[in-house]
Amino acid sequence: MYDKQSGNIFIGKSGDRKICIYPKMANRHGMICGATGTGKTITLKVLAESFSDMGVPVFLADVKGDLAGFCMPGKDTEDMQKRIARFGLEEAGFTYDSYPTNFWDLYGEKGMFLRTTVSEMGPMLLSRILGLTDTQTDVLSIVFKIADDNEMLLIDTKDLKSMVNYVAENNKEYASQYGNVAKQSANAIIRSIVALEAEGADMFFGEPALSISDWFLQNSGKGTIQVLDCQKLINSPKMYATFLLWMMSELFETLPEVGDPEKPKMVFFFDEAHMLFDDAPKVLISRIEQVVKLIRSKGVGIYFVTQNPRDIPDAVLAQLGNKIEHALHAYTPAEQKAAKAAAMSFRENPEFDTYDTLLSLGTGEALVSVLDEKGVPTTVEKTSILPPQSLMGPIDDSTRDSEVKSGMLFTRYNDYFDRDSAYEFLQRNQTLTEGEAPVTAEAPAAEKPKKEDKNSMSYKSRKAAQSVAKTASGTVGREVGKTVGGAIGGKFGKTLGGNIGSSIGRNFLGIFFKS
Repeated sequence: MYDKQSGNIFIGKSGDRKICIYPKMANRHGMICGATGTGKTITLKVLAESFSDMGVPVFLADVKGDLAGFCMPGKDTEDMQKRIARFGLEEAGFTYDSYPTNFWDLYGEKGMFLRTTVSEMGPMLLSRILGLTDTQTDVLSIVFKIADDNEMLLIDTKDLKSMVNYVAENNKEYASQYGNVAKQSANAIIRSIVALEAEGADMFFGEPALSISDWFLQNSGKGTIQVLDCQKLINSPKMYATFLLWMMSELFETLPEVGDPEKPKMVFFFDEAHMLFDDAPKVLISRIEQVVKLIRSKGVGIYFVTQNPRDIPDAVLAQLGNKIEHALHAYTPAEQKAAKAAAMSFRENPEFDTYDTLLSLGTGEALVSVLDEKGVPTTVEKTSILPPQSLMGPIDDSTRDSEVKSGMLFTRYNDYFDRDSAYEFLQRNQTLTEGEAPVTAEAPAAEKPKKEDKNSMSYKSRKAAQSVAKTASGTVGREVGKTVGGAIGGKFGKTLGGNIGSSIGRNFLGIFFKS
C-alpha cells in the first residue's frame, strides 16, 4: 500500500520493520518470482495498487483471470482481519478500496479490443510472430520498404497479404532496386499470415489502433490500471510475447526523456516473462536488453513476473533493482543450482542463510531487496507481504461487462473501421489494368499517346488516383505522416519511416474525421 506519511510503497514487514520501495527508485525495474502458489499474484496486486494510489498508471497482463478484482473493494473476512491486525494496518490507514480499471482483450471477449497496425508492429517483430526464417524475414522487410516508398499503408493482414503477393508477382520490376523476392518465400510468408489469422491476428491488426497516451489517465487522483486479459492469448505464446515486446517499444519510442523523476510515469508488469525470451533470436534479445536499460530514463518501470530468475537473461536481470523472490523449489540438481544462483544475487544478511530461507519460505513470504535512496541494493530481508486492498480473485462476467462498457475509452476503441490502405489500392489497380480500353488503330500517329508499362507502379498509381477520389483524411494523413515519419526516423522493430509516419498522421487526423 502507499504509505502517505513516508511517501513510500509499503510492501511488507520484516519483524517490526517496514519494507518499502522508494518511488524515486521504482523505475529502476524489478522482478517478482517464485514457484506456483507462493504468492506472486498478491505481491503484484499490492505493488499495482500502490502505484495507482500515487497517481501512476499501470499496465499488467492477466494470464489466469485472477487480477480483475482491482475494480472492486476487498471483502472483510476473518483471515483479512488477522492480517490487518498482524501488520498494524489500521493505524497505517488501510481500507478496502477499488481502483479505476480498464479491461482489454486482443479478441474482444473479456475487454475492449486492443489493436495495432501491421506498420506499427514492423517487419522485425512481425517476422518473429510469424516464425519466419532469415531469408523470409529479409523478404518481408523488402515488402515493407516497397509499400513505404509508394505510400501504401499496411494496416491489417489483408493489406500485408496483398502486398506480399503483389511484390512477388512483380519481382522483375523491383529486383534491381530492392533485391530478389522468390515466389517460394512469398508463399511461405502468406501461409504464416493465414495461420496467424486463425489465432486472432485478423482482429489484432486493424483500427482504431491503440494510442499509448490514452493509458496515462487518472481518476480522482489515482492512476488507471490497464488489465489485458490473456487467458486466451497465452495459448499463442509467440503472439503474447511479441505483443508485450511491441508495448515496450511503443513506450520507449513515444515518451520523452525525463531523467530521474520523483516517481514513475508508468509501470508495466509482464507475467510469464520467460515467454519474452524463449526462442528469441540474439538480435531481438539484444534490443530488449537495450530498451530495458534505457526506458527508465523515460520514467517507465518494468517488473517481470516469472517462476524462476533464470527465466530472464543475465543482462536484463542485472537491470532489475527491486527484487521480490517467493519460495523456489529445488528438487533436482538443476533446480538447486538455479536456487543457489538466485540466493547469491542478493546482498547477504548475516542473520540467516539466504539459500535455505529461499527454499523454506511460506505462502505470502518473500526475500526482498530494494534500492535505497542512493540507488544501492539493501541487505536481503525475509518479508511478510501485505494483503491487497481490492478484491482478491476474479469477477463475474456481468460485472466485467458493466465495467468495460462504462469505461471512458469504450466508445473510442469498440467500433472497428476499415480505412483505405494497401489492399484497396492494389484492388483498384488490378481492376483498372484489366478493364483498360486499347488505343484505337485509327488514331493519327502524331496523336497516339506514348504507351506506358501497365505493370509499373507509376502508371498504376496515376490511374488509381484519377479513378478514385481519396478521402480527405486519407490524403492529408499520408502527407502529414510522410513528413512526420521522415522527421522521426525508424523505431524499435520498425526500420521504415514513411509507413510508420503515415500511421502517425492517420491517427492524428482520425481525431477530427471520426468525431
